[in-house]
Formats: sequence, C-alpha cells, structure tokens
Amino acid sequence: MQLRPVPFNHADVQHLVADVQAYYVSIYGGPDDSPIIEGEFEPPRGAFVLATDATGPVAMGGWRHRPDLLELFDAPVAEIKRMYVSPRARRRGVSRLVLGDLERTAHEAGAQLLVLETGIVQEDAIALYESSGYERTLDFGHYADSDLSRCYAKRL
Repeated sequence: MQLRPVPFNHADVQHLVADVQAYYVSIYGGPDDSPIIEGEFEPPRGAFVLATDATGPVAMGGWRHRPDLLELFDAPVAEIKRMYVSPRARRRGVSRLVLGDLERTAHEAGAQLLVLETGIVQEDAIALYESSGYERTLDFGHYADSDLSRCYAKRL
C-alpha cells in the first residue's frame, strides 16, 4: 500500500470522488453537496492523500483548515473531508492508514482539533472514528441541521 499527497483535482482522486458520490446517492438519495473551494486542500490551507495498491487507487482523504470554527471550538481546527475507501480495499486497515496520515499532517500544520461530519447510515465510518478517539461534538458545517449527520472531534 502506498500513500502519497496529491492535489484534489488529480484524476485518480476524482474517480474515487465519483465512486463515493454514487455511494451517497444509493444510501441517501443524493450526492454530498457540501461545498469544496478550489485550493483548500493544498498546503498550507490543507492536504489531500491518495492510497494505491497493485490494483490502483483504493482510498483518499483530506483535511482543510477551518479558521471560521476557532471561536466555536476554542482551538485551531482542521476538518476531515472526502475520506473514502473503495469496497475492494476495505477490512485491510487502509482507513486507519489514511486517517493517521491526516491526523499527523494536520497536527504538523498547527491544528489542535480535528472535526468531521459523517452520516448515520455509515456505521463502519462511525466505528472507525469512535475507535480512533473521536467523540460526538457540536453540530457544525453544511449538514449541521440534518438528522442524518453526526459530527465528531478529536484533540490532537
């Protein structure tokens, strides 16, 4: 398994984004329409990583600084976005590899708190985050008012 930083607009990332959006349509009836601003996953504002194995791209994830959340959480905040593992690579520890890299690089970039939103239908994602030390937190972001969303945070 190889993990490397890539731009969000990288072709392999966009292929995985299309896969995860199709998944969201199948479980929620529509894609994730939370806004992504060009350049927000590029240093120093953020980072994005791609995991590949012998079959090609299998996972991705990114983080972006969220200075707008500083007062809400009383700490420098980064938000995890577009974390996804292809079904063919699940149950192999890839999600923990990606999450660990995101936590490390966000901390190195000055984040003291990582936050994320995930859906209640995504039980495997919830189990990953809770077993990695994330706890339910204040609702924030694009889906703050959605009953289908859960927000989590972890101090770094």
